[in-house]
Amino acid sequence: MAENSKPQCQVCRRATSPNAGTPADLLRPSLLEFIQRKISGFDPKGFVCFDDLGNLRRDYVKEVLEDEIGELTVLDQEVIDSLQEHEILSENIGKEFDKDLTFGERLSDKIASFGGSWTFIIVFFTVLMIWIVINGIILATRAFDPYPFILMNLILSCLAAIQAPIIMMSQNRAEARDRARAENDYKVNLKAELEIRHLHEKIDHLLRKQYNRLFEIQQIQIELLEELGQKRRAGKSPA
Repeated sequence: MAENSKPQCQVCRRATSPNAGTPADLLRPSLLEFIQRKISGFDPKGFVCFDDLGNLRRDYVKEVLEDEIGELTVLDQEVIDSLQEHEILSENIGKEFDKDLTFGERLSDKIASFGGSWTFIIVFFTVLMIWIVINGIILATRAFDPYPFILMNLILSCLAAIQAPIIMMSQNRAEARDRARAENDYKVNLKAELEIRHLHEKIDHLLRKQYNRLFEIQQIQIELLEELGQKRRAGKSPA
């Protein structure tokens, strides 16, 4: 008896709890039109469970995106799946990206960070000046690297040759991090846009439905007032 009192989903044809679904007339018109087009004989005043509604909503969003932007990308498909599963797309990209770095990658980031600072510039020029003073003035006759400082040039060339690929490795990871952050921002923005559109359509639908109900109540009130007026006039008329 209790099973018969449960509403039956029009999609899966299974009886389910009223809290596990929604009446079809509460859906926004565009989604309801899509469901009626996809499922023949769908009653707009019937009942649909949330599981089937999530699948239908995913297909509807997929169709809308294909009409607007053409072929869907992997990112678009992830957004569609997140809408169905009610997942949160926003995440801390920097924290997730840095979690899987190796020791060498972390070391190269620190070297690149130090190499692009004023501390490195000051230390670098200080060492050069000390080197030049020692070999050019203090040890002028017994210098281990006399002018034109060939050993210093060799060391600087080796330093530049090593520093350049280290900085490039760090820049490549920064670029990959920025790309991942941009992809995440795109997914979040796309999902937010779809959700806002869904809310606007649903609010408009509910407002129209509320206006219709208020109009019906007003018509009933007018009819009641007319009936009361007719009875009052009938009571005052001579017998």
